[in-house]
Amino acid sequence: MVNPVCARIIKVIPRTYNVKSIRAAVDGPMEFKAGQFLRIKLNNDKNLQRYLSISNSPTEKGYLEFTKKITDSDFSAAFSILKPGDMVSIEYPYGAFTLERAAERIAFISGGIGITPIRSMCKFAADKNLNLDIALLYANNSVRDIAFREDFEAMQREYSNLRVIHVLCEKDTEFSCIVGRINPDIIKKEVPDYLERFFFLCGPPSMVEAMKGLLAKELGVPLGNIITENFQGYQ
Repeated sequence: MVNPVCARIIKVIPRTYNVKSIRAAVDGPMEFKAGQFLRIKLNNDKNLQRYLSISNSPTEKGYLEFTKKITDSDFSAAFSILKPGDMVSIEYPYGAFTLERAAERIAFISGGIGITPIRSMCKFAADKNLNLDIALLYANNSVRDIAFREDFEAMQREYSNLRVIHVLCEKDTEFSCIVGRINPDIIKKEVPDYLERFFFLCGPPSMVEAMKGLLAKELGVPLGNIITENFQGYQ
């Protein structure tokens, strides 16, 4: 059931030079599944609304967090100046991009700000110490573009079932990563049991479609084992 509510901003968190997280509180219990998304409307303006993934886990109580890359759009301009005490309209939860759809072996493939629902699912799995084997391939241009870098580093220290592989376009000698773009060879090397896993794909629509084709056509992953979410929060 989708709940339309008014929410009060309680915290603004810079994640990278061009990505912000907003935490908002609503009256009553905040019930959602890790990986779901919400619709947010700013200034009661129907032209200033977007669907954004919920980036916190249900285990992180007391707020809903939504995270966005700041672009040149009117929505981004309004989003970027939100501050504690401001009110926004929210409808949630939406979506079936959730852990219930997978088995014990999971591989996430994400690019850029598409990491938001995956951050929610990984945090939920870590906090609940779920019996999952999780590999995350996370693509970005450079180290400074990695959202939630510290969160994932902390999760890996506390939850041995999670392994994060960063794939960057730009080499950084001080950061452990693979240089290039996600391709069949990288998947075969880093996720050798790929035919035994469920793949969750989230990122720019062009990337999601490319990865889906790569997995199904080049690696033979059954389409039923590929779960997609075309992230809608870029504009």
